[in-house]
Parts: sequence; C-alpha cells; structure tokens
Amino acid sequence: MRIVKASVLALSLAAAASALPAQTVVKHIQTDASPIATGVWAGDTLYLSGQLASPVTPADPAKGTPAVYGDTKTQAASVFAKIQKALQSQGLDMKDVVKMTVFMGPDPATGKLDFAGMQSEYVKFFGTPAQPNKPARSAFQVAALAAPWALLEIEVIAVRTK
Repeated sequence: MRIVKASVLALSLAAAASALPAQTVVKHIQTDASPIATGVWAGDTLYLSGQLASPVTPADPAKGTPAVYGDTKTQAASVFAKIQKALQSQGLDMKDVVKMTVFMGPDPATGKLDFAGMQSEYVKFFGTPAQPNKPARSAFQVAALAAPWALLEIEVIAVRTK
C-alpha cells in the first residue's frame, strides 16, 4: 500500500511539475559602445529598439559639411532596410514582425508630417506577394526625435515561429 501511495504521489508531482511554465530565457543584444540594447530576446520574442536612418551622404569634417539623411521617404527606406538586416542577423525576417511602432516628426522643409512617404516604403516590405504578412502597427506624431535630423524612428517586435 505504501508503494502504491508513493507511486501515486510521485506521478502527481511529476504531472504538476510538467504543468508549470518553463523559465523564459532573456538575452540582451548589446555592445559596450551603446547605452541601450539593440534588441532583447524574451523567449521566442525579439524586441528590437527603435531604428533611425543611416546618412545618405556622410558628414565631411574636412569641408565642414554635415551628413545628409534625406526626406521621410528616404529615411523610411533606410530604417526598414536596417530593421530587416537586424532581424536577419537574429535568424528572423520581416514576416516575423508582429507589432510595429512608428514615431514621426515634421519635415523641417515642409513643417508637415509625411505619413505617405513612410507608407510608400512600408508597403515594399509588408503585404507584398512575396511577404504577405502585415504587423499590427501604431504611428505617432512627435514634436521631435532624439537625433535632430531624424524624421522617423521605428521599433518592432518579432516572434520566432516554431
């Protein structure tokens, strides 16, 4: 009788332990050169930090000319390419993006938000015949971004599917 009770107890404990959620593994993608992580893995979910555009024309200190980043459409093309590259470096792609947040500031040349410029680049990466997935998305107008030249910053959440 004691053996039966011990066996039942052992089976009950094993079943209860297997029903507990597994510990979520968190991995920070970071370098010493940056004050923030490029991204953070929490289990199968990647939280990618906001991305800004790369310069179209780099600064020329010898001539005293600043870098040129372009208009909203140009910056959006750069940002989406950077996001894709960052995702690919982690074994993901744009199809894995489940949530996107877009922060946009007004173009100093026009004083207006250029949502259409951002959207014209967005549709090249999402909702295409080759990549039909579209993420949930929020877009916000902001007074300014951290970089004075930035017209938009985009952050995404992507999930590795099994």
